[in-house]
Order: sequence, then C-alpha cells, then structure tokens
Amino acid sequence: MTTVVVAGNPKPASRTLDAATRLATELTGRPPDAVVDVITLGPGLLGWGDERVSDAVRTVASADLVVVASPTFKATYTGVLKLFLDQFATAEGLRGVVAVPLMLGAGPSHALAPDLLLKPVLVELGASTPAPGLYLRDSSYATDGTIGEYVERWGPALRVLAARAAADRAPRD
Repeated sequence: MTTVVVAGNPKPASRTLDAATRLATELTGRPPDAVVDVITLGPGLLGWGDERVSDAVRTVASADLVVVASPTFKATYTGVLKLFLDQFATAEGLRGVVAVPLMLGAGPSHALAPDLLLKPVLVELGASTPAPGLYLRDSSYATDGTIGEYVERWGPALRVLAARAAADRAPRD
C-alpha cells in the first residue's frame, strides 16, 4: 500500500505537514512513502506543465492512501492547496485513491471544514473519502490524542479500502 501526504500550508515544514505525517504514520504503522509539501513547488503551481508539479501530481494520483492537509484560512483550505489540486487535469485524477481530508485550526469553530470544504473537492477529483475528515487544534494536535482516537475508529476501514485500491492497481498476470 502506497501512502502519500499532501500539505498545503504557505509555510514549508509546517505543523500541518507534521500533523498529516503523524496521521499517515499512525494509519499505516510506517512513515508515508512520499510527502508533497506544496509550497516547496513554488511558482510552477501558477501554470501548467511544470515538471516538479507534474511529478507531484503523478505521485499523489498513484497513491492508495493520501492524507490531504491544510490549515484553516478564512474558514476554508488554503489557496496554495487549491493551486495544487487544480493541477489534476480531470475529474478522475484521484480515481482509485482513498483520501483523508485533514485541517488544522485555532479553535473548534471550523471543525466541520474538512467535511464541508475539503472533502467535496477530493471527491470531485475522483477520490474515495469513506471516513469523516479530521479537524485538529493546531496548538494541541501532537499531545491531545485526537489522531489516535481517529485512527482507532476509522483506521481499520481506511486500511482495508486502501489495500483494496492497491490490489486493484496491481498488474495482473
């Protein structure tokens, strides 16, 4: 099973990236196979055809499980993440990928943002999002146990579906 983390924070090496990596690691029992820290792709996100951006898109599209993370900006996900998601050329760009929307924020007022705002975009791109999105408080995600609780509740189903996606992608003799 191939696992990828996508972090759409305007700051490189952010808490968003850390939280997404922690979630992916707890879901699978190992670090993600690849990490896309979107902001490091630079100005190539503003157009089409940039080789680094295209490579990142292919990496995400070939994943079995992807954690897509953003801080909450103006009650939604970041423009940087939107620029990256716009690079998927078709509505089937994430077909066969199991996706987990993850957002961080300062308080509980935006707790529904992963499901109301990020999840629909991932579904529109063809991803399966069988579990609720996860909202974490940016000041306590590393210590409050929320990631562990989420993994305990939703991890078994996500792992089964991601393994099935991996099997579906495997070459057949």
